[in-house]
Amino acid sequence: MQRLWLIFSQSVTVVVALLFVVATFKPDWWGDRTLGSGVVAITEVSGGSSSAAISPHNSLALAAKRASPAVVSVVSSQTRSKAAELATRPFLDDEEPSGEGTGSAVIVSANGYLITNNHVIEGADDIEVVLGDRRHVSARVIGTDPDSDLAVLKINVDGLPAITFGPVESLQVGDAVLAIGNPFNVGQTVTSGIVSAIGRSGLGLNTFENFIQTDAAINPGNSGGALVDVNGHLLGINTAIYSRTGGSLGIGFAIPASTARQVMAGLIRDGVVTRGWIGVQPSDISPDMARSLHLNVDEGVLITGVLQGGPASKAGMQPGDVVIKVAGKPVQSTAQLLDTVAALKPKSTALISVQRGDTAFDLRVLVAQRPRPTKS
Repeated sequence: MQRLWLIFSQSVTVVVALLFVVATFKPDWWGDRTLGSGVVAITEVSGGSSSAAISPHNSLALAAKRASPAVVSVVSSQTRSKAAELATRPFLDDEEPSGEGTGSAVIVSANGYLITNNHVIEGADDIEVVLGDRRHVSARVIGTDPDSDLAVLKINVDGLPAITFGPVESLQVGDAVLAIGNPFNVGQTVTSGIVSAIGRSGLGLNTFENFIQTDAAINPGNSGGALVDVNGHLLGINTAIYSRTGGSLGIGFAIPASTARQVMAGLIRDGVVTRGWIGVQPSDISPDMARSLHLNVDEGVLITGVLQGGPASKAGMQPGDVVIKVAGKPVQSTAQLLDTVAALKPKSTALISVQRGDTAFDLRVLVAQRPRPTKS
C-alpha cells in the first residue's frame, strides 16, 4: 500500500511539473482562450460595457476586423474652397488646388445609407464613395444638419457591411476605443486609444455639442469615420481634433452614435432635423458676472438678447432675465438650455421659469421650429 501511494505521489509531481513547463513556454496550447492567432477574447460585463480579457497576445484585431468593412472613403469635388482653423477643423482637405476633399463615412444600413460629417461634403458638386473592395460609387445627399455637423448619404448598392451601433450610454472614461478612417488619403487606417472624456461642450465647433474625447490618433481625412469599442460597435463619428500643426496631438472629438442615429432618422424621414426654438441669445453665468450685474441667483442662464417678434419676445422675456428652468427641467449652462429647448416639440407650449431682479415667475412660450443656420 505504501508503495502504491509513493508511485501516485511521484506521478502527480511529474504531471504538475509538465503542466508548469507547458504553461510557461507554450501558453498557446491551452485551448481556445483567444479568438484566432493573437486575437483577444471579448467579454460582456454588467451595465452593457465591454472589456478585453487579459492575454499574452492582447489585441484589438477582432474589433478592427468587424468594423473596418463598414468605414469607407468619401471624395468630394468642389468649385470653391473652404477656410478652416487647424485647431477646430483640420480634417478639411479641400483647400488643395484640385478642389477635391477627402474624408470618411460609416455604412449604417445594408441598403446603402451612410453617416458622415456635414463639413466633409458641404458645398460639394459631386460626391464619390470608395468602398472596401475599391469600387467607386456615386453618392447623393439625403440631408444635412449643420447644427450637429452630420450628414446622411445614400449609394445604390445592396448587401453592404453595415456597422452595429454600440451602447454609448454605458461609455466610461478609460474604455478602449479604435478610430477608423482614411487620414491624409493614405488608405484605411486604424488607431487605438481610450475615452479621455465624455460630454465635452463649449468648444465652439457645433451649435449642439456633446463630444466624446479620445486620445486615439485622428488626422485630416478621418472626419466622418468611426470611433468603435472593443467589440467593433459604433460609439461615435470622428469630427475634430485640437491641433497646432494639423496633426494629431492626442485630443480628438467624436459625435456620439446616439446623436448620429437620432439625426439620421430625422433626415431620412423628413429631410430635416426638427428642433424647438424660442429666439434668445444665452450666456453662462460666472460668479463675477453675477456680482457685477447684481443677479440674485446662483444658477441659471443669462439671456443677453431676445429676437424681436420671436417666441420668447412674444411671451414677455427680456434681456437680463435669467432662465432657471425649461419645461420643469433646471438649466445651468448655455449647452443645457439649447439642448432642453431643442427637445421641445415645435408648436407646443412650454413653461419657462425666469428670474428678473428680485422677482421669479413663469412665462408661457409657444415653441417654434429652429431655423436652419444661414451660411456666412
